[in-house]
Amino acid sequence: MAASSSVFTASPSRNLVSIPLHQSLSPPLIRSSSVAFRPKRRSSSLVLCSSDESKSTTEKEIPIELRYEAFPTVMDINKIQEILPHRFPFLLVDRVIEYTAGVSAVAIKNVTINDNFFPGHFPERPIMPGVLMVEAMAQVGGIVMLQPEVGGSRSNFFFAGIDKVRFRKPVIAGDTLVMRMTLVKLQKRFGIAKMEGKAYVGNSVVCEGEFLMAMGKEE
Repeated sequence: MAASSSVFTASPSRNLVSIPLHQSLSPPLIRSSSVAFRPKRRSSSLVLCSSDESKSTTEKEIPIELRYEAFPTVMDINKIQEILPHRFPFLLVDRVIEYTAGVSAVAIKNVTINDNFFPGHFPERPIMPGVLMVEAMAQVGGIVMLQPEVGGSRSNFFFAGIDKVRFRKPVIAGDTLVMRMTLVKLQKRFGIAKMEGKAYVGNSVVCEGEFLMAMGKEE
């Protein structure tokens, strides 16, 4: 107990020294407290993992058949047949999903194993012929051109030429071909129109090129 009391009790015979306030022991205490109570940074990786986990959990909860919306319908097959003169087996446009009068159209062609060109192209590897992709795109261009805003004639409208056509990837049975055709230049006096086209499967460009259309007047 004597050793213990000597720690806490000053001896009467000792000279006590007064310490000014500016030389007090508080600065070391402040330094030590700053180390003890310094806030730690949160790990962002934990947040990211949590976010990814919740996202994957949400995806698992939604059945795959309900995750993706169907293409909209601006023109169905009945309306398309009122515009285009083509018929089976050469009508290669199933639905128009976007249309800007006198400017552009976006349409789809559902490529199925039942298409009549697959038995010969090719029996062991069904690939949509590139010339038919070009034809399908030209038909989408026809939907733009055979409208009152442009003044094309259904009975006197022709696919006149192509330029800079490139085939980027093969299109196979089961794909949905999405085609955008845009009117670039129209010379009504000569009955000539120039269009640009791109075809996609998913986010990938599978075909693109420039198209020349020839128009005549109703007789």
